[in-house]
Amino acid sequence: MQLLNKETKSILPALYSTENTPCHEKTIVCKFFNPMGAGTWYIAEGSEQEDGDWLFFGYCDLGLGTPEWGYVTLSELESVKLPFGLGIERDIYFSPETISL
Repeated sequence: MQLLNKETKSILPALYSTENTPCHEKTIVCKFFNPMGAGTWYIAEGSEQEDGDWLFFGYCDLGLGTPEWGYVTLSELESVKLPFGLGIERDIYFSPETISL
């Protein structure tokens, strides 16, 4: 599965463009998740970097007890190798929404 498609790129706010918006009012544009267990990334912003990778900012819950806002790269998400040939997936049924914490 392609994690970052054209549609998502077109609606994803650039990094730091919503920094004056309180976190609880940010719009989450896409959701990535581990289909085999813990790990969910709710992405609010992202920009392509000079090396062609994408840097995202969002609300990350790695299943360790304390979700937090932070950064993750597309290459980091794509590098996760799970059993049965699976990897991190994009929730294709997710619609942009304001996160409620």
